[in-house]
Amino acid sequence: MLPELQKDINTLDRIYLKAADGSPVPLSTLVNVDTDKTGALSVSHQSQFPAVTLSFNLPQGVALGQAVDAIRSAETQIGKPDSLIGSFQGNAQAFRDSLASQPLLILAALVVVYVILGVLYESFVHPITILSTLPSAGVGALLALYVGGFDLSVIGIVGIILLIGIVKKNGIMLVDFAIKREREGESAEAAIREAALLRFRPILMTTMAALLGGLALMFSHGPGSELRQPLGYAMVGGLALSQVLTLFTTPVVYLYLDRLQSWLGGESVAHEDEESARIAAQ
Repeated sequence: MLPELQKDINTLDRIYLKAADGSPVPLSTLVNVDTDKTGALSVSHQSQFPAVTLSFNLPQGVALGQAVDAIRSAETQIGKPDSLIGSFQGNAQAFRDSLASQPLLILAALVVVYVILGVLYESFVHPITILSTLPSAGVGALLALYVGGFDLSVIGIVGIILLIGIVKKNGIMLVDFAIKREREGESAEAAIREAALLRFRPILMTTMAALLGGLALMFSHGPGSELRQPLGYAMVGGLALSQVLTLFTTPVVYLYLDRLQSWLGGESVAHEDEESARIAAQ
């Protein structure tokens, strides 16, 4: 449209639309123009629907997850009609998306670790022994976050994922040494006991190095410290509890799973002997 025509409201009468039979129809026959009332200068749209953006700030001591839950609860209480669609944008949307994908991310990390350890030790059982150190770390991280007054935020979940890599090295150091001793002819009980005694010092050294690094995040102050503190609490709590329990629970799990592997291996050998005997008889 020419610029000089944009200044006159009567220009709308010069706009024609095509009817079903292809004949032109003036726009004035379809709409009414009222210049006596006021209206919005612009109407925002999102996905071809009229949209209104409502912003909010978080009060002191309130987490983003609590605010999201409060908004959803308010939608239910006011009886929002089905024709009104509400969605989060910005940080709230990123928060919800991250929470939805984090369980799958943790599961994928555990599956990858299991596959790598299975290939490394050529066993389906011993990777479970190593992964048995992770539940205590997760429980310790959650307890530390609860004691510190923090919610399980995205940063806390990042700390738990970080613990997967730090804590499983305790199990690796024990299981790797025990398997080596078993292959040299020692019994499972003697091998895992020797591993717990000789690997105690390196396990303690590496755990304390990571734990002290987490203390710096845990007690940090200054700009942005509230973002780093949940990570520090998760690391310190998970490492402390896993360090206390690993040297007691991992040998027990190793022995039980080693017996299970021996039992399964014995059944397999017996089945092969039966097949060989049957073939020889024929």
